[in-house]
Amino acid sequence: MNAEAQLPTAELKEGVLSVSGAIDAHTVIPLRAEGERLIKTASENLKSLVVDLSGLSTTHSAALSMLLCWSRLAEKQGVSLSFSDAPERLISLAALSNLEDWLQSRP
Repeated sequence: MNAEAQLPTAELKEGVLSVSGAIDAHTVIPLRAEGERLIKTASENLKSLVVDLSGLSTTHSAALSMLLCWSRLAEKQGVSLSFSDAPERLISLAALSNLEDWLQSRP
């Protein structure tokens, strides 16, 4: 498989920020920046935003850190951020940091 095909992407469409690909320590920085740009764009028209995590092929603890950063930014922008379809691996990583409820309690 082409390594480029696994690079993570973020796409905003109709109130859903879809994240896909493989997130690790090397790919998280540009993805975080793109997500922050999209959250700021969304905040101009939306009060809530769903982050769809179903497209993640692999996750790393860096992904959890990125989601926390996005959550803080969304709050500052006046946007309610929620997560959907988090992979089991990400939920397990969140549980290690006592963040499982935070990740899953968001509608």
